[in-house]
Amino acid sequence: MPSQRQLAEQIIHQAIQARHREETAELDRCHALLTAGPGGAAGAQVVNRALLTTLLREVEHAWRRGWQPAELVRAARREHTARHGRLMVDAIAAQMRGYPTATVDQRWQSQLAALDARVWWEHDDHLVTVWGERQDLDRTGVIATVIELLHLLATLPAIELIGPTPGNARPAAATLPADLDQRMLDRVRALLAKAESTDFPEEADAYTAKAQALMARHRIDHALLVATTGKRDQPATRRVSVDNPYEAPKTLLLQVVAEANSCRAVWMKRFGFTTVVGFPTDLDSTELLFTSLLVQATRAMTQAKPSTDAYGRNTTRSFRQSFLTAYASRIGERLNEATDVVGREMAESAGAAQLLPVLAARDDEVRDVFEKQFPDLTHHATTISNREGWASGRAAADQASLHGREAVAPH
Repeated sequence: MPSQRQLAEQIIHQAIQARHREETAELDRCHALLTAGPGGAAGAQVVNRALLTTLLREVEHAWRRGWQPAELVRAARREHTARHGRLMVDAIAAQMRGYPTATVDQRWQSQLAALDARVWWEHDDHLVTVWGERQDLDRTGVIATVIELLHLLATLPAIELIGPTPGNARPAAATLPADLDQRMLDRVRALLAKAESTDFPEEADAYTAKAQALMARHRIDHALLVATTGKRDQPATRRVSVDNPYEAPKTLLLQVVAEANSCRAVWMKRFGFTTVVGFPTDLDSTELLFTSLLVQATRAMTQAKPSTDAYGRNTTRSFRQSFLTAYASRIGERLNEATDVVGREMAESAGAAQLLPVLAARDDEVRDVFEKQFPDLTHHATTISNREGWASGRAAADQASLHGREAVAPH
């Protein structure tokens, strides 16, 4: 005869399968069995332990399939509710106790701190119960929430593994002077903060152009330093969250900024993030510039007032969708124009014979890594339904354009 623990685990598995197959009656039966617990009150505690053990195991499996803490919480919130996200945070905190801090990657530690992932309960055996009390849920509601989260974890697709999983991180070997990169990023952040805070488009344009020029010069210097020192500098992968509303045009903006900084980007629509491949310093530049342009675009979009259509209907959504799409498209055009200018200047410079092959080789490395990770891509087309929004978006992009002699490095 199976033990109570084995029975509980079997029912949990059946509940996950029933939810996956959308078998409502079977799922309700499993919920009822888990709520009551085999053998009464003592059985309920057995179920609680089995639920937590299964939840922690599925969290670890998700990490091995490439998912990071912030991404798991984000997926729980998008697929279900904020309550599911809170349960995911607690499951992550419980699972992280088994890893010494020194073996956890710094990026993971930053995510855990941002999520405030900490163990606030006294005993794991009581977690399911006290969590339900904290969320004002009865036992039936708690069981349903846990099963929904387990189903999500079990069905998440494998994605690219970024950095070491917990327990496998090691101190990074020194490559190039990190303090130089940090000083550059601090200066860029300061310039972009000024661009975001000013109410004058021309002033914002000047600050943004200075920031992009600084990033472009740093990219060239960094590439030459790598080439002359012989140190290894390899493409990396990073995922950037893109939130609703208007995810598609926001993603388009990220894509054109990534391309301007010699990176490649692909959007994973279901989970709301874009994977960007490039060299680490270029990835930093892409994130910084995208965030700043998004702030500027959002401010310009909210200041522009859409009118009603011929039938008196509110056109705010179509206006803003078209606005952001046009904004991203125009930013891409301006970046390409700047790239062509810089490319011609570099081709005529004294150092072209040394620099251009270095930059071309780095582009080839990024392309090879990107194509290996994403051999099959589906292209997404964005439709425009509001002419006024399109015109306003292009005008705003012209005001925030990144012009200048060294706005963008060649790629």
